[in-house]
Amino acid sequence: MIKELGQLKIVDLRSVWGHEALHFTRWLAREENINILADELGVEVENLKPEESAGRYSVDILADEVNTKRKVIIENQLESTDHKHLGQLLTYASAHEASIIIWVVKDYTEEHKQAIDWFNRHMPEDISFFLVKIELWQIGHSVPAPKFNIICQPNAWAKTIKKAANQEKGSPSDLKLLQQRFWQSLKEYVNDKPEKNNVNYGRTPRPQHWYDISFGTSKANLALTFNSRSSQIGCELYIKSDEDMFNKILLDKEKVQSELGSDLEFQDLPDSMAFRIIKTHECDLFDENKWNEYFEWLNTQAAKFQKTFKKYF
Repeated sequence: MIKELGQLKIVDLRSVWGHEALHFTRWLAREENINILADELGVEVENLKPEESAGRYSVDILADEVNTKRKVIIENQLESTDHKHLGQLLTYASAHEASIIIWVVKDYTEEHKQAIDWFNRHMPEDISFFLVKIELWQIGHSVPAPKFNIICQPNAWAKTIKKAANQEKGSPSDLKLLQQRFWQSLKEYVNDKPEKNNVNYGRTPRPQHWYDISFGTSKANLALTFNSRSSQIGCELYIKSDEDMFNKILLDKEKVQSELGSDLEFQDLPDSMAFRIIKTHECDLFDENKWNEYFEWLNTQAAKFQKTFKKYF
């Protein structure tokens, strides 16, 4: 017998957020909510500042990208796009020297979509524009849930390759491309196995030796690593400038090791004012026939790390 199923329905945004600045912007600036948007875009943000001054005006949200410290601005509009908000978006981007510019809207016109696409085609590679449509969905009488839909975004592959080329002062190396293909293949492997997908692989794979995973806090992140020099893959918790939190976990060291293994390493990184807890696995990263085996190990460890450490944040 087929069980009765609920019906999805769209909820009016204004029924939840009556005022754009007082309600929606404050809601979005909360860590657990901004992470929903950040995961959808494949970025990670910190140091959120709502209503940050930009001359005579105030940008809805100003933040930093975690890894690069590039400035991120978010302009919200619980209506359809208009010229006024597009102008504000550019004004705020200029005032804060922003590199990631995000326009969150209820709806959009084709003309404004074309404008954002044009910016992404013609701006320097380190400047990225996103147009994002927000919706609220409800099943029956359930609590409404937000859904961010990316309408416009940079050409991720082209920008990633160009960025890598600039960093390497030439064409991207074979190793960089292999790393990006490894992370992309990991995402595809997990997505093909829904029963294993307890970890959010929302980040865009990049040609680098690590892949960040957000798990609901700006104080730390999980990272998977690809180390060709030592022939190892790894899973680590990276804690940003929070010695008290690291010491709190150290007090539970034996318990944590019982859950994650006695080979777990606890590292103080004084040069970067950060802390790392890492587990590694020896492997031959250039043997692609074994990649699925490595993906299985990485996904299993990421799920275990997430379960073990989430209660500390």
